Parts: sequence; C-alpha cells; structure tokens
Amino acid sequence: MKTRMLFAFLSIALVAACSQDAPEQPAIEAAPEAPATATLPRTASLSGASVFFISPADGDTVTNPVKVVFGIEGMTVVAAGDDTPHSGHHHLLIDTGLPELGQPIPSDAQHVHFGDGRTETEISLEPGEHTLQMLLGDHLHIPHDPPLISEQITIQVE
Repeated sequence: MKTRMLFAFLSIALVAACSQDAPEQPAIEAAPEAPATATLPRTASLSGASVFFISPADGDTVTNPVKVVFGIEGMTVVAAGDDTPHSGHHHLLIDTGLPELGQPIPSDAQHVHFGDGRTETEISLEPGEHTLQMLLGDHLHIPHDPPLISEQITIQVE
C-alpha cells in the first residue's frame, strides 16, 4: 500500500514539475541519418570493360536446361579469392534487380555465384518469362567500381 501511495505521489510531482513554465530550450537538430549499410572498399574496373550474354539472347524462347554463356571484354575471369588486378568472376541475377553495389553479392537462388571462374552454365527455370542479368564481382564478391553489369535480358522458358 505504501509503495502505491509513493508511486502516486511521485507521478503527481513529475506531472507538476513538467507543467511549470520552464525557459524555452533551443531546438536540437537531429543528426543526419546514417546510411543503412556502410559500403566496403571496391576494386577498380578498367575503363571500357564490359560483361554481356553470349547466349541466350534477349527475347529468346528456350527449354530446360537453359544454357547460359557469359561474355567479358577488357578484364579477365578468375576464381573467387584471386585478387589479380582487373579481374573478377561472374554472378547471374535471376528475376531480381541489382543488389547493394557496396556490399558482397548475396548468394541465393536469385544471385548465382560462379566463384570457380566458369563462363557458362546450365540452369533450370519454371516455364514462363524470366529476366537474367550478369554482375562481375571481385575476389571478395563485391561489385567493381564502376560496376560491370550486363544489360538485363528477358527470356521465355517453355
């Protein structure tokens, strides 16, 4: 009972103290919001370098398994972990947009890594329309600066 009375008394005192006219305090500006994720150092790419699809072509109708052949100009393909200058390895983006370019490329069903240095693969996709895009990653799976990104293509799987 005494605890309840003490709590009630303190609550009333707090309300009374807050309601008295206090000198106006200057407004405190909020600090600018920090970015959601910090970016990591990125490996430089060569000017004019590019990645592209050799096959399939944009608009192709294909059957499973879909053979995908990656092309690259101006840089070399190496395995993940190999930090040879002006090199990287392919990542295939399936039915998704670009990931955060200052972070390692995710590894899941929509972000397929070719860290072994392969330049072609076969994939199986559900029948219907699909988008494919390539993104070159450095030895740590981080996109280069500037990033080497292919055009996004659309294919129809029967």
